[in-house]
Amino acid sequence: MEKDLSNYRRSYEKSALTESVISENPMQLFQTWFYEVENSESGEEHNAMTISTIGLDGFPKNRVVLLKKYTEEGFIFYTNYESEKGKAIEKNPNVCISFFWSILERQIIIKGKAEKINKNLSDGYFDSRPMGSKLGAIVSNQSTVIPSREFLENKLMDLEEQLGSNEIERPNYWGGYIVKPISMEFWQGRPNRLHDRIRYTLKKNFEWTIERLAP
Repeated sequence: MEKDLSNYRRSYEKSALTESVISENPMQLFQTWFYEVENSESGEEHNAMTISTIGLDGFPKNRVVLLKKYTEEGFIFYTNYESEKGKAIEKNPNVCISFFWSILERQIIIKGKAEKINKNLSDGYFDSRPMGSKLGAIVSNQSTVIPSREFLENKLMDLEEQLGSNEIERPNYWGGYIVKPISMEFWQGRPNRLHDRIRYTLKKNFEWTIERLAP
């Protein structure tokens, strides 16, 4: 099987990223870009981000998760702590997350350390989820091998019958992580493949070094 993709080309001409418009703090620039993509009306999940971990087998692995909150400290998402990604983070908290917004020809690449958030914050978010999502978090032993789709659906039906209308508490193995950035790179597509790349690197005094990278 073979397919030649060498003619897949486009010219990036929608915007520019110059030193005159960037902020001293990368989270401020992230917020500006996020607001702009939200207002683009592309219909996509703008909070979808790729997270890369180093697995227990030594290989890197990427998967898409949903950003649920960002603060001055970092980026928060939720998952099963006993999943493949949870075990990888437990062993090596150094991760990379990235956003790609094709509608604006932009991407952001963030290196940082992942830490579990406080239990009360995970409780609060879990309580806000729809009932089906709560049940799914309990039914699915994420990343484990299962015999069939029917096995999963039967577990869900059994749990629904068992719980009835009772409140569902967050299981201890499910909760949030915050990725605290040490490096944030903002990429803006430009013509002739001369893209803009601005990198922020956190220093020991918690200020940011700002550098332009060759495309």
